[in-house]
Amino acid sequence: MKPATLLAAAALFLFGAAEVSAKCLPIAGTQPRMIPAAATEAALPEEGSVRLTFLGHSSFHIETAQGVSAVTDFNGYLVPEELPDIVTMNNAHDTHYSDYIDPEIGVALRGWNDKTGIALHDVTVKDLRVWNLPTNVRDWGGTRYNGNSIFVFEAADLCIGHLGHLHHLLTDEHLGELGLIDVLLAPADGIWTMGHERMVQVIAQIRPSVVIPMHYFNAETLGRFLGLMEPRYSVVVSETPTVTFSRLNLPFNKVLVLPGG
Repeated sequence: MKPATLLAAAALFLFGAAEVSAKCLPIAGTQPRMIPAAATEAALPEEGSVRLTFLGHSSFHIETAQGVSAVTDFNGYLVPEELPDIVTMNNAHDTHYSDYIDPEIGVALRGWNDKTGIALHDVTVKDLRVWNLPTNVRDWGGTRYNGNSIFVFEAADLCIGHLGHLHHLLTDEHLGELGLIDVLLAPADGIWTMGHERMVQVIAQIRPSVVIPMHYFNAETLGRFLGLMEPRYSVVVSETPTVTFSRLNLPFNKVLVLPGG
C-alpha cells in the first residue's frame, strides 16, 4: 500500500495491537473492504452494507443499499457528483454548513436552532435513519450551548456517529442517549475542537469498533492523534477515500485513515 504524501506520517503507526473488549458483534481482525472511488458510481452497496466516502474536512458521503445518500457537515463545496437525499450541518464555521441548499435535497438538518435554542431531529428515508444529539460549541463569545450536534446514521444494522465540532467530554446522559456506536467519525485537529488527549477520552467513553479521523489538516497532527490512540486501536491507512462496512466485516478496534483530511 502506498499512502498519499499527506498521510505518510501515519504509516509509522500501522502495527498497533488491538485490545480485546466486550464491544458489539464485530469479528476481530477483519479488515474493512476498500473500494476504488471510481467504482462507487456504478452500483449501490450490497444489501446489508453501507458505503462511506470521505469528501474532506469533516464531510462524508454515506450511501445505503436502497439508494439513499447523506452528506455530513454539508458546506456546499465538498459534495458528491449527485445531490444527496439528506444533509446534516453544524454551526462551528462556514466550512461545516451552508445557507444555500439545493431545493432538490429533500432533507436538510441543522445541528443547532437559533430560534428554540436546541435542534432535535429524527428522520427516516427508506433504509437510512438520521437523528441528532445536541452538544456545545465554543467561540470568541464563549460557549454556545446546543450549538453542535452529534449526528447518528443508522443503516444495515450499523450505527455511524459523526461528532461534528464537539468541544467537551460527554456526560452519562449523552452516552445513554447515544447508545452503541459502531463507526465513529472523530475530529483530530487537536486545537479547534478539542485537545488530542480529551478527544481520545471521548472515544474511550463511546467505545466504537472503528474510528475514522477527520478535520486534522496535516500529517503531523494526524500522527500525534494516532500515537495517542495506541495500543487500544491499531491503525489501517487506506489509499482510497471509500470504504464499505457491514455487520459481518466490521473491523474490531481499528483506526481507519482515509485520505483527504
